[in-house]
Amino acid sequence: MPATLDRRQWLARAAQCAAMGSLPRWAWSNTALLQHNPFSLGVASGDPLSDGFVIWTRLTPVPGSAAHPASLPDIPWMGAQTVRWEVAEDESFRRISASGAASADPSFAHSVHVEVGGLQPGRWYFYRFMHADAVSPIGRTRTAPAPGEMPQRLRVVYASCQRWEHGFYCAWRHACADQPDLVLFLGDYIYEYASPAHPEGLARVHTLPLPRSLEDYRARYALHKSDPALQAAHAVAPWVVTWDDHEVQNDYTGNYGRDGMTADLLLMRTAAWQAFYEHMPLRASSLRHDGFHSLQLFRRIQWGRLARFHVLDARQYRDRQACRKPGSSSAAAVHPDKCPELLDPARSFLGYEQESWLTQGIADDAASRAFRWSVVAQQTLFSPRHYPSGTRSTDSWDGYPAARDRLIRAIDRTPPRNTVFLGGDIHQNYVCNIEAVNARAVDGKSSRVIASEFCGTSITSRSGTTQAKVDAVRRINPHVLLARCEERGYGLCDITPQRWRATLRAITDPLDPQSAAYDLAGFTVEDRRAGPQPG
Repeated sequence: MPATLDRRQWLARAAQCAAMGSLPRWAWSNTALLQHNPFSLGVASGDPLSDGFVIWTRLTPVPGSAAHPASLPDIPWMGAQTVRWEVAEDESFRRISASGAASADPSFAHSVHVEVGGLQPGRWYFYRFMHADAVSPIGRTRTAPAPGEMPQRLRVVYASCQRWEHGFYCAWRHACADQPDLVLFLGDYIYEYASPAHPEGLARVHTLPLPRSLEDYRARYALHKSDPALQAAHAVAPWVVTWDDHEVQNDYTGNYGRDGMTADLLLMRTAAWQAFYEHMPLRASSLRHDGFHSLQLFRRIQWGRLARFHVLDARQYRDRQACRKPGSSSAAAVHPDKCPELLDPARSFLGYEQESWLTQGIADDAASRAFRWSVVAQQTLFSPRHYPSGTRSTDSWDGYPAARDRLIRAIDRTPPRNTVFLGGDIHQNYVCNIEAVNARAVDGKSSRVIASEFCGTSITSRSGTTQAKVDAVRRINPHVLLARCEERGYGLCDITPQRWRATLRAITDPLDPQSAAYDLAGFTVEDRRAGPQPG
């Protein structure tokens, strides 16, 4: 084993190995000598608490190729398997902090979700799994600070939307090098589409069909998780994950899919939800045993007194898009004059249980004054986006204006010290002022800003629009400070008690697996001053 590496050296080595298409060689131990590596999907950690976190892996039962992950069968393999695990203070595992054994159940694709506790707050740890003679890659993760502590720094990567064909995951290679403390993934971890018939202009293709069954969705996750840069990003820091629509079907909402509410959709959705749980570092308590394997994904993550993250689920509970025609492949933009349903105040984007939970959490943040930054981590653009045509998107918050107004009024009524929204989904970078309802002056200038928003572009997925059209939208939306559609990448937030610094990181060429990255723009939110400022 090598001598102990410090934090920067460890991250540099992990990023270098990801760039070469592999994880650190020293992390594999004697697994490399085996004919079959049962840890071919890597490791992950998530949902940190002040005394622990979740660590995850999934055994792959028979040999499979990273290039053809669909060859990994999902039939039961010798029943449940025992997987040993260790958590240590050092990557050489000389100072073991916790260890044990877990069962890899075939009914959950031999995935393992270990909830480690009893650790020290605010510390980095290393972890690994063992099965027979095989040793997994080494992951690196950390506990959250103690509840009463005020950390002086938190670095967060936020990202979403990683369609396989539209680019290589080089953004994750650069995210590793940025040394995050926490990764927020805001949806569309997989895409359900089959690869286009013509591969021109694509980074890569696959042979998987449109998923319908649990086995189909498991194969899709195995495809995405075969990517070494994504594996490295999971192994470099704890993740907090939520989903959007492509984990099931494009633009599905609650019980409704492309063809409305059908038995086929409900069965497919159940399979997709289970596969999501099987492949994410989630706690067992997130899995609701209600016959549908639904997941409780809205939750809170606390980072001492520096930040509290309200993580949302904007798919499972919301009302169907207004005026959507059955059989349509996606939700369309509509004009309010031709779609009165759009303005129905009874419609909810989050479902009323989650709305109430979020409103109460915001009020608690304001009343307790315990948190410097209240963060709403959700799927899409929250701010209004008015188009020159007068139409509105029905699949974003624009399609649920009454629900958005309710949340804005809740923040305005009991304002936390600082409120920041993070989003994804639209494959574009937006930076916005969130204004109080009816607070716009006659001259078009904002009269009162109550929160800040950073909506990130995609890891790889194309935007489907042009910069000229986005510029036209920005011109009639003065609360939009930046709008870009031509870049792919992620957001990087450096959070201190005094300020929130957001850097929009962009990839030079997503079709090049060795692509460079650059800073597209930077914005700062000062403590007690709502609204991002350039620079």
